[in-house]
Amino acid sequence: MKSRKKDLREVYVWELPVRFFHWLNALCIVLLCVTGFLIAYPPGLMSQVEANFSYWFGTVRFIHFVAAFVFVFNFIFRIYWAIVGNKYATWDNYIPFRGSQWKNFFQVIKTDVLMIDNEPERVIGHNTVATVSYLVLFLAFLLQSITGFGLYAQMSTSSVFHTLFAWIVPMLGSEMNARIVHHLLMWLFILFAIIHIYIVIYHDYIARHSYVSAIIGGWKIIHEDVAAEEDEAERRARQRA
Repeated sequence: MKSRKKDLREVYVWELPVRFFHWLNALCIVLLCVTGFLIAYPPGLMSQVEANFSYWFGTVRFIHFVAAFVFVFNFIFRIYWAIVGNKYATWDNYIPFRGSQWKNFFQVIKTDVLMIDNEPERVIGHNTVATVSYLVLFLAFLLQSITGFGLYAQMSTSSVFHTLFAWIVPMLGSEMNARIVHHLLMWLFILFAIIHIYIVIYHDYIARHSYVSAIIGGWKIIHEDVAAEEDEAERRARQRA
């Protein structure tokens, strides 16, 4: 049996909308990657299955398009929640303009990447390495959505899509260039997912930061001294205000 040497506190970090965004986003990315790979490399089904389901590729494309629209609207919702959400979800967490964020960035690099330090994580929300990676990922989301809608506009009969997105493919030089960018970004998301899952398991099992339960129920188990530090920082901020 493992014993806890420090007092712990439960802190409500991830609100329900953030958790909803996370899991819906994960589902969309899985569907988009699987269907996107099939669209890029369609298998030749010469079997009874194809005879009974001759429009299977059209179904794959339909699932891809539906998942893409859900993905985009979910992304827009997360941008909205970055304005109205709690202090752990707002936009300023994802842009490292404070000195304390960069101090945490290099500390996390030394601890988690280079493994030359054993300093425990002293942040309650995302650490700065995570927030910077999410900022890059959000920009990749934007580019993926733009190239996807640009490709969709080439085949869509909607005048709205032609008006809003038809310029994207010519800007990239050709439809093939747009497809290459779109496809490479898919592999970026796959790589990120692998690293993300590894880091979550590492921090949840080794560092005991309760990442998995937090993104399910919203509550993180925090060392009492870390929570007390944040309480004190908030108190000083209110006094300055």
